[in-house]
Amino acid sequence: MQTRDLPEVLAIEKVSFPNPWLEVTFRAEIQNDDISFPLVAVDRRDQKIIGYIIYWRILREIQINNIAVHPDFRRLRIGEGMLCDVIEAARKEGMTFVSLEVRPSNLGARKLYEKLGFKFLGIRKNYYAQPAEDALILGLDLE
Repeated sequence: MQTRDLPEVLAIEKVSFPNPWLEVTFRAEIQNDDISFPLVAVDRRDQKIIGYIIYWRILREIQINNIAVHPDFRRLRIGEGMLCDVIEAARKEGMTFVSLEVRPSNLGARKLYEKLGFKFLGIRKNYYAQPAEDALILGLDLE
């Protein structure tokens, strides 16, 4: 992901989440190249951005901070592909663990994470706003 990608990324973000990240947040992730890895998925036909994933590498662990796919491209395994690519790269680099938070009401995402082997670790109370909701903390052991 680069700064020039932000209009497309922000459009996906706005239709994907009730409380979307601001442009300044995405800019900070792009500039924080010490730990942040923002990636985009591009449609090969027209080079438009159809999804993105942002994760942090902290010591030997990965934290998935944001992932979304444009509504026109959902259910085509694009989100799954992005996650699998990150997990595979993490394994090759000797990472030991991947974690993320998800809304309990986001059944599609929860089903995907379960399919990939993520396990329930706990709850973050009142993590999400608009609407207010706890977060499920999920983790995947890579060892």
